[in-house]
Amino acid sequence: MATSANSLTLASQARRLYAEELVKGLAPLGRALVEAARLLRDKPADPAVAQRVRDAQIDIERNNLLWQQAVAQGLRRALHPGQSSSRPGDLPSPGSSSLAALSALSLVDDDTIEREILSSRLSLAIMDRASWEFADLRSRVSGLERREELDPQDMLRAHVVARVVLEAWRATGLQLETWRVLQASLHNEFAHLVEEAYHETNRWLVAQGVNPEVDLRPMVRRTREGGDGASGDSASRFAGLPTRVQDAPATAVQDETRLMTGSPALGRSHDHAEAVLGRLNRLIGRQLPGFADTVRPHVASPRLRNAIAQAEQSARQRLDPSAYATGPMTAPALLQEVEQRKRALKQAAETPIERATIEIVALLFQSILTEERIPATVRVWFARLQMPVLRVAIGEPDFFATIDHPARRLIDRMGACVMGFDSSSRAVGDALEKEIKRVVQVVEAYPDTGRRVFQTVLTEFEKFLEHYFKNENEASRKGVSLAQQVEQRETLAIQYTIELRKMLEGVPVQEGVRQFLFQIWADVLAMSAVKAGPQADETKAMKRAAADLIWSAGAKVSREERAEVIRRLPPLLKLLREGMASAGLPQEKQDDQIHSLNNALAAAFTAKSAAIPNDRLEELMERLEALEELLPESDMQIDESMVLDLSDHESSELEVVSEGGSMPTPAMLAWARELQVGSWYMLDFRSRNEPVQLAWQGFRKQLSLFVSPQGRCVLFQQQRLAAFLQAGLLLPAQDEALTVRATRSALAKLDVEPGRLLS
Repeated sequence: MATSANSLTLASQARRLYAEELVKGLAPLGRALVEAARLLRDKPADPAVAQRVRDAQIDIERNNLLWQQAVAQGLRRALHPGQSSSRPGDLPSPGSSSLAALSALSLVDDDTIEREILSSRLSLAIMDRASWEFADLRSRVSGLERREELDPQDMLRAHVVARVVLEAWRATGLQLETWRVLQASLHNEFAHLVEEAYHETNRWLVAQGVNPEVDLRPMVRRTREGGDGASGDSASRFAGLPTRVQDAPATAVQDETRLMTGSPALGRSHDHAEAVLGRLNRLIGRQLPGFADTVRPHVASPRLRNAIAQAEQSARQRLDPSAYATGPMTAPALLQEVEQRKRALKQAAETPIERATIEIVALLFQSILTEERIPATVRVWFARLQMPVLRVAIGEPDFFATIDHPARRLIDRMGACVMGFDSSSRAVGDALEKEIKRVVQVVEAYPDTGRRVFQTVLTEFEKFLEHYFKNENEASRKGVSLAQQVEQRETLAIQYTIELRKMLEGVPVQEGVRQFLFQIWADVLAMSAVKAGPQADETKAMKRAAADLIWSAGAKVSREERAEVIRRLPPLLKLLREGMASAGLPQEKQDDQIHSLNNALAAAFTAKSAAIPNDRLEELMERLEALEELLPESDMQIDESMVLDLSDHESSELEVVSEGGSMPTPAMLAWARELQVGSWYMLDFRSRNEPVQLAWQGFRKQLSLFVSPQGRCVLFQQQRLAAFLQAGLLLPAQDEALTVRATRSALAKLDVEPGRLLS
């Protein structure tokens, strides 16, 4: 560890290295943006869009070099404390946010709000990719400087870089419309650049002996193609690790597990969410020591209660989609509403805790309403939840202390269902939009029931999703039906196998026939019961075939018995083939099974064992006829150890994932069990990479069905699902819940200006 004499020097050098790494990457980044504009120009589009793209291409090509120079100057200015990283007057001083600095005015112009949104989105995109590298760098630098946390305007923070980039953009004459056209490329390129700069700075500090054991992730070189190490071959995944990690290849699975915990999707799980809330409470606690008291419920002052009631009534009127002939309100307009309501409520608040709660809830909803993946038709319903959530947050302080509060969970579940990868190309179904509307209106109708009403509608929403994907969503309806049939068939096949084993215990039946009944015919019976019903003639015929096969495979000592076997055999084999075909067994496997049965039946002619008594055969037939009555009363749950391969269920309408991924760890299996119906993912399977939605889960989540917007249905077993998560072949659209993301955004603004809590 560095000595106290040179620790401050090392911290300063680390910042200079970080800035220079960013500057070095500006030229290739600029070229990438120009190339992105050219690629967009070559894509077919309607005339209006094509014109915007052409204008953007001309704009970026003309001003690219000047913009790079302005960004470099801004980054170098940010190295010196007390100096603004942007031109004077462009934005409020670094100690405040745009909206806060202008809070004394009655109106905030759309341009200011738009710049705030663009800057915040870039900052979040950077942190989405670079959060782990930043966490390690923050730990090292703050340790060198003997402080608990970096300054709010420290140039190592992503929002400072985002502001420098945006202000350089405006200062050099580039249009905001060009930014919007190239936003995806801007986010991706800067996220990669900042991550690389964090990485190089971390590596340099480790070489200087600064906290080398804080984590081994900074020693893993990430590639553009490999992402965060979740995919790609093992050589690239482990490249650059210290020798002591690579010395023992038996540790490969553990190494992969440790590396995978660096992926945002796994890192932002329950523990991460709790950590974000904990940091929020610590930050607020420094301003308001009594804020974190979650034992004693707080009662809002009468004046504030009246103000909330008025604000809620106003919101219902102003945020009614039917009142706007031109379409739903835009994000800037909704943010304006949030800001105005916040100011009015703060004036009515009587205690610092009330004012702080109003501020935090407003910040949460500012983030939620600027989430571009929430469709505009749904965004207004999220906006109308602000007042009910504020009422709960004031009355139940644990809203800020736990991620399990039903108000948070409701917002997260609705958000997960409507936030895919590209909201512009995916319309929310009418039924889902109506249900979200109904949920919000129910919450509004019961203003004094707090957590109970949120818990009630959350339960109702979960039930709706099950019904929706099964009956109303065109893309998933057939797939869910098929998946349920698969589960029912597997469950029955297991139950039939168990009962057949019991029936044949002690019965002298040739081993080949015994295995055929257990491994093949139990599934045939299950398939027939699912398709036609347990008491259908077809199913009864299959049961009789099982009895005939058992009789035929018994020892035959008389000429008459052998003749009877020969007489029955052709129709029996024909029925066996029909049953196997109905269960989807390929012709080649049918031939193999028939060949084995012929050998087993031939052996019965020369068997020395005792024949099966007639009364025993009659008992077996009766038990087969009443097979369903012998099954357990409760539904049997499929167990991974019982069913290892579902590939026989593959069809043109249902794809079954039977291979791929990498060895899942206990953490990945636990994550697979946490996935929730309605959430969106990006699936890489059979040379197609496309968004899919989790539409159905079976008992104990042993089976999971994902459906694409075009109706592609892909069925996973739990172990294989965890393997795909482990390998990064299945990636969530959201690597953290909507309210956790909003809390992080609120933290970033409170870091900059903690005084806004009490203002």
